[in-house]
Amino acid sequence: MNRLKAFEECESIIKLHSKTFHRAFSLLPKNQRNAVWAIYAFCRTVDDIVDESDHPEEDLLEFEEEFKLFLSGDIDSNSPQWVALHDVFCSYEMNTQAFIDMIKGQRMDIEDRRYESLEDVLDYSYHVASTVGLMLLPVLAPKNQTQLMDGAVQLGYAMQLTNILRDIGEDFERGRVYIPKELMDKHGYTYEMLANHDNGPAFQLIWEEMAVLAEMYYERALATINLYPLYSRPPVKGAAVLYRAILDEIRKNNYNVFTAKNYVSSKKKEKILSSHFN
Repeated sequence: MNRLKAFEECESIIKLHSKTFHRAFSLLPKNQRNAVWAIYAFCRTVDDIVDESDHPEEDLLEFEEEFKLFLSGDIDSNSPQWVALHDVFCSYEMNTQAFIDMIKGQRMDIEDRRYESLEDVLDYSYHVASTVGLMLLPVLAPKNQTQLMDGAVQLGYAMQLTNILRDIGEDFERGRVYIPKELMDKHGYTYEMLANHDNGPAFQLIWEEMAVLAEMYYERALATINLYPLYSRPPVKGAAVLYRAILDEIRKNNYNVFTAKNYVSSKKKEKILSSHFN
């Protein structure tokens, strides 16, 4: 497959599944932008295997074997994902371990785990989200990867906590609970209350405790923004501020994360970006 066609296919995936990330990273120069599309396509494929497949364990294992073949140089020339990713691996010094850790993180979801502590949730968040930041660093900041690793990990924490807080109802329907039991016990909230879509005072205290933690990680990550090259600062900052805004949308919606899908409208996204970059 032609590499340009492969990148176009990868871009169509991010356009379909994440308008926020597509809007933010469209600000990159072409080569870096294409690399981001390819990395996103990899991550999306793993995520979809776990969420959509009828046989996620077998399919994830098969994908893992495909990735091992890819790393050994055995590239499926008919697959847009592998063709595009091969170009990325040839162009940048990629962090292979981050890709491996991402697969490990998605495997955690197959187990339908419940989490005892915030530390457990952050470990999960590292594997499914912080790894994405580590994958992107060679593309976004090739000369400052070491200095930016902590910030990338913290931005992953922030974004995954935001995902968790936005998708509580949807995740519960899938048999997944990412609210740590220690916080539920602390505020007198039970799994039965969760099943009943109780978003009263106890729920709001739990939600805010996790949201404040996410906001702290956003602040820490953005404190490193000047270490990125000029071309990377707008998309990284843009992705962070747009994602962070989801938390305020949930607050405005009275913490309804059970029967509403909370998102930032296109008009509001433009307003947020304008306020940060003009």
